[in-house]
Amino acid sequence: MNDNGNNNQNPNNKNNNNQSVLIFVLFTLIALAITSFIYNSAGQSTTKEITYSKFLKIVEEDKVKSVVFDSDKISITLKDDATLDGDSSKSDAYYETTGSKLRIKYYTIYLNDPDLLPLLKDHNVEIRAKGSDSTSMIILNILSFVIPLVILWIIFGVAMRHMGNGTFGVGKSNAKVYVQKKTGVTFADVAGQDEAKESLKEVVDFLHNPQKYTMIGAKLPKGALLVGPPGTGKTLLAKAVAGEAGVPFFSLAGSDFVEMFVGVGASRVRDLFREAEKAAPCIIFIDEIDAIGKSRDSRFGGGNDEREQTLNQLLAEMDGFDSNKGILILAATNRPEVLDKALLRPGRFDRRIIVDRPDFKGRLETLKVHSKDVLMDESVDLEAIAMASAGLVGSDLANIINEAAINAVKHKRQFVSQDDLFEAFELVAVGGSERKDHAMSDKERKIVSYHEVGHALVSALQKHTEPVQKITIVPRTMGALGYTLQTPEEEKFLETEDELLAKITTFMAGRAAEVLVFNSATSGAANDIEQATSIARNMVTRFGMSKKFGMMGLATVSDQYLEGRAQLTCGEQTASEVDSVVNQMISDAYDRAMKLLKDNREALDKISDYLYEKETITGKEFMKMLHDITGIEIEPSELEKKEEEKRKKAEEEKKAKEAEAQAAQNGVPVNQTAGPVINMPPPVSNTSSSDQGMSAIERFKRKKAEEPAPPVNTDPEAAPEKDEPETETADTETDQNEDSNSDDE
Repeated sequence: MNDNGNNNQNPNNKNNNNQSVLIFVLFTLIALAITSFIYNSAGQSTTKEITYSKFLKIVEEDKVKSVVFDSDKISITLKDDATLDGDSSKSDAYYETTGSKLRIKYYTIYLNDPDLLPLLKDHNVEIRAKGSDSTSMIILNILSFVIPLVILWIIFGVAMRHMGNGTFGVGKSNAKVYVQKKTGVTFADVAGQDEAKESLKEVVDFLHNPQKYTMIGAKLPKGALLVGPPGTGKTLLAKAVAGEAGVPFFSLAGSDFVEMFVGVGASRVRDLFREAEKAAPCIIFIDEIDAIGKSRDSRFGGGNDEREQTLNQLLAEMDGFDSNKGILILAATNRPEVLDKALLRPGRFDRRIIVDRPDFKGRLETLKVHSKDVLMDESVDLEAIAMASAGLVGSDLANIINEAAINAVKHKRQFVSQDDLFEAFELVAVGGSERKDHAMSDKERKIVSYHEVGHALVSALQKHTEPVQKITIVPRTMGALGYTLQTPEEEKFLETEDELLAKITTFMAGRAAEVLVFNSATSGAANDIEQATSIARNMVTRFGMSKKFGMMGLATVSDQYLEGRAQLTCGEQTASEVDSVVNQMISDAYDRAMKLLKDNREALDKISDYLYEKETITGKEFMKMLHDITGIEIEPSELEKKEEEKRKKAEEEKKAKEAEAQAAQNGVPVNQTAGPVINMPPPVSNTSSSDQGMSAIERFKRKKAEEPAPPVNTDPEAAPEKDEPETETADTETDQNEDSNSDDE
């Protein structure tokens, strides 16, 4: 296997070397051309050749200061005030631009003229000669090209290293290597994903104890694909695997394979697996693998040669390495439908681990994990937040805890309260913070009040709806002018047709209230209409809940873990009929909402006026007003029942603590505070009716038999002095006694 792998890599290495040599030669030619151009331009700007006749003429005109005989040419230096015809304008322009005088060096070709030297002497021209050194001239010319070329090559190499490890390592993998101490994350830090952790724990155990699995013939899965919506903890799970396994962990993103040069991605894949084989056993984690693993089908954006070449190399490497070496590939994506089928087959990614949105238990565990280092008071009820946050992912829950802590600091509190948590929940889940500086007119506030109360009233008057938690007309930064918050009583994974119709009716109630009271519709119902239309369309096209189309599937969901939008799979005529059915469904829901509001107009008006004044009311206030106005007996929700039970339990615990404090103050042992507090007097002879006729000794023996416990010290001064272990036992017994008393009562 190793020999084959090496043989396969040799042609690739040769191709890489040839490519590097070609790039070097090309860049050298370009650099030489640039250097030659610069030298020629500089030389042409300061040196000029003239004819021999013109040279003799300017000598006769006394314009020449000195000459230098240099092998086959004569270098000419003019006097300071002398210029040649045609060069005076250039010299003046240079002087105006730079402020210094342009000195042009002239030269001419040397001719064997015996009359030249006498002529130069007659006009007092300084005469010099320059020795010819061909070797030094050659070296100087070579260095004049080589030195700039080396400087440019170094600059180019540094730039390319920043862009992608440079030309010297353009195909080198830039994966980050972690070990257990650096990640700092274990499975204990990941909550709400028990199934995913269970699958990954098996893989970690395989890396720790491979012989336990190989004895029975099992092989390590080559790859595991983590699939789920954004924010559910896919990357966190991968880091936890690294922390638990204690093996080298190569982490990189799919975009790290993509660079400007063709073939770089494939070269980096080869280098990554080569480094992984050296560090085996190890884990390779590729985040957002859809960047390079996208299907080669043109429907999903295929046709990119560089990406396809990188994908092909990844497929070849995953087939080429031996799983017994202990190399595990983890990858994460939220777009599994666009991945290439060849990448998903068993033998490459053997396991697909779904990291979905957490349920109630998972959300509660996630909140506990993120709040373990946050100071919280006794009012905090994480179960209520977990129940209200249905549909949120782990990152949202972590953000709620953090925003609650920030809110507590903002209000100068030492501990986070339930109000802070609920305000943070609204900030994250509802749509931004309150816009207290956004002043609406009285008419708009009135319209919004009726709109929101319409939602709440219709929801309360229907069955199969969720209870109202809060109603407010305070605008939010995300654009909402008000909202009605409903929280589920229990975790649901299915929705019935009646529940969906009740939701549509509740959404339509806001517009119905506006039209009923003000005889006009506003733009405030835009989001309600959008959500109602989405539910109705899914009922018709996906859920089979329409009489006309029955259980015929008319749409499929694309991007399940992102937007989750449904695309119609029917013709234009059928799509038009679907629109008609959806419109009719929404119209019927609107009519139902209008009828409920007309029948309860008094409650609508009074509760809207109350909301207009208070701006925010709780679900309990709303239900109490509705009961007082209509007289309808409304059974409390499960959430309200749980809150009432918790309140009673808190009161009982408070009474128990007060009784313990009173007993300690009176100097009575804590384990005797279940009954009335009695200051025990010195022992006296207490004889009951059953003790009559007995001697003192018999009564003493009987009392000893009935009371096996050691006698209590009755000295008032010694009573308060108790050891700490006895106090803890007494507290436990006190709680039991208090519970029994409350039950008896």
